[in-house]
Amino acid sequence: MILPRARWVFPAASTPPADLESAAADQGLASWAVQLLMRRGVTDGEALSRYLGEPRVGLHDPRLLPDADLFRARLERARDARELVMVFGDFDADGITGLAVITLALRTFGIAAIPYVPSRLDEGHGLSMAAVDAAERERARVLITVDTGTTSIAEIAAAQARGIDVLVTDHHRVPADLPNAHAIVNAHRTESGYPDPQLSGAGIAFTLARLLLGDGPDALDLADLAAIGTIADVATILGENRAIVRLGLERIRARPRPGLAALLARANVAPADVDVESLSFAIAPRLNAAGRVGEAMDAARLLLTADPDEAAALADVLEAANVQRRDLTKQAVADARMAAGSVEGAAVTIVRGPWPVGVVGLVAARLADEHGRPAIVGANLGDVVRASCRGDGRLHLADALAACGDLLIRHGGHAGAAGFEIASADWDGFRARFLAFAGAALPREQERVLDVDLAVPALEVDYRFHAGVAKLGPWGMGNPEPLIAVRGLMVTRAREVNGGHTQLVLKRRLDVLDGIAFGWPELAALVREGDRVDVVARLVSRRFGGVESLQLDIRDVAHAPDVAHAPDVAHAPDVAHAPDVAHAPDVAHAPDVARRNLEGGSRITGTRPPVAVGPEPDPVGSARVMRLDA
Repeated sequence: MILPRARWVFPAASTPPADLESAAADQGLASWAVQLLMRRGVTDGEALSRYLGEPRVGLHDPRLLPDADLFRARLERARDARELVMVFGDFDADGITGLAVITLALRTFGIAAIPYVPSRLDEGHGLSMAAVDAAERERARVLITVDTGTTSIAEIAAAQARGIDVLVTDHHRVPADLPNAHAIVNAHRTESGYPDPQLSGAGIAFTLARLLLGDGPDALDLADLAAIGTIADVATILGENRAIVRLGLERIRARPRPGLAALLARANVAPADVDVESLSFAIAPRLNAAGRVGEAMDAARLLLTADPDEAAALADVLEAANVQRRDLTKQAVADARMAAGSVEGAAVTIVRGPWPVGVVGLVAARLADEHGRPAIVGANLGDVVRASCRGDGRLHLADALAACGDLLIRHGGHAGAAGFEIASADWDGFRARFLAFAGAALPREQERVLDVDLAVPALEVDYRFHAGVAKLGPWGMGNPEPLIAVRGLMVTRAREVNGGHTQLVLKRRLDVLDGIAFGWPELAALVREGDRVDVVARLVSRRFGGVESLQLDIRDVAHAPDVAHAPDVAHAPDVAHAPDVAHAPDVAHAPDVARRNLEGGSRITGTRPPVAVGPEPDPVGSARVMRLDA
């Protein structure tokens, strides 16, 4: 008998207010959709109109950002005086896309702008003295930071002393002491009145592009880059962030810029099929790979170029870096698992080793997901250790690091992802203090819980239901794609497939559903043909060779209790087969036509019914920590 890995928690139904019920009826929403949206904060008709309406309505006035007036005035002066502006962006996907947004906006505004992306290994996070020196050499009179700078007190003081005005644009937490910059545009400042402060670094950059260029096509065409940064940074996909993502998806599907078109081609994703999942799995990792194992400036050049040939060449460079990143990560994860085995039972997994600094964030994310608790993974760099932290937000990682701040050379981050640098000699002391902090902040027994949004009869797991879910997207952190419980399915096949996953074929009565349990290879040995199971999953749509099929992205499986009836009868399918081997979205293979109906029934495949749907759902919405790629 297979037992669930987590406790399944089902929500209680609520009675919607009359105005929400009326607005939902006008939109043709099912009752389950109304219940779902109410739990996501959509509690009245006006909120529903904002959620489903024109995304531009969700954008706020850029002038509400702190120091927005100083930011614009200084750049107007730079334009009039023909001063050179250097744009400094962090080396992750949020920083690189934000850098591209600001650089392109400045050039449209009439300013000569040059980009600068630091080396992860040599300079690390934050504004570096090397960048200040470069700005002085280039005779830049203004230095704009993107996705960083709020804590760079010494570096900004040095720049200002050399006659370089620094304009900070950032979205990280604000310390008590701020640098003496010309302007600090950060919606988290205490005096900020910005309505939606949860923007990513690229989101702040996009808002400032609108400050300079207005809300016409010149600014809104940059939403594609801002959307990628928002998704890559695992920002909350609600409110203005969601509006930015919707605008960005529209832009990419209609007219992808050369760099994105080239990356999508390498990932075998057609522009018309772009969704949050493909940006999260295919685009963001490739942009991040440049900074992890190569030169992050290559990713910036890719996003900035208007030349398709240059874009193709740079996409090849990023593709090679991504392949190398995968190989390095695979080995580092294996080594870190062995090291983590000696700290079983701790509130936090804390390990270090001789691993590439560019992949420790990915390793930490994998360990956090596998162990169900926060993880810290450090890279030994001689006298110092540079480490990444990942978690699910129950322990605020940035706060926990702040409690150890006197031991750290530098640190920063968010609730679920953070990083720091520390002297090797201080590692053991840090580990003891961090574990004590976490032990006090976290419950001793951290029960794994799955919040199930909907219990869906197996009969209703079809394209119409999937279209209804997609209409409510895009999904993401803070607004996760719904998890559904489907009961009484019969296992007709279970096997481990490439990449350490398990593929299940699940029979109802007249057809079967394909399921994939990512990162759970042990499941293949836990279930047997003929077992009746209940599953918790999200329902996704995959396309292979022009054939679209539904698939259950399985998060948990439990033995189904004996009942007096057989599995539900499902709708008749349009096409009788689906791909054999499930895989991550950026791996291409053809369906195995020979397996048609071998599992005792046909699959639900074919073309969607004519139901108006919105952007596709995204994997980030699962809040699985392993999907953090920053």
